[in-house]
Amino acid sequence: MSEIRILGVLVETRSQAADKVQEVLTKYGCSVKTRLGLHVQETAGCQGCGLILLELTGSADECIRLENELWALDGVRVQKMVF
Repeated sequence: MSEIRILGVLVETRSQAADKVQEVLTKYGCSVKTRLGLHVQETAGCQGCGLILLELTGSADECIRLENELWALDGVRVQKMVF
């Protein structure tokens, strides 16, 4: 079995960071096998933050570049799991 890499991306300020996060994810789209977006629905609209879970494929170097570019964005935090 090959290595399984998961990134958790917490977008703390969706209104300010969502477009930039999407640009990075599009740039590395070939390295994303699965993408799952989660947020808590408030009564009148979306919450100000969101969580994206990414299952990554491809080289470890490319995955590290993706992680670093996400970390460089204001209002974004990243955690990873490797199995």
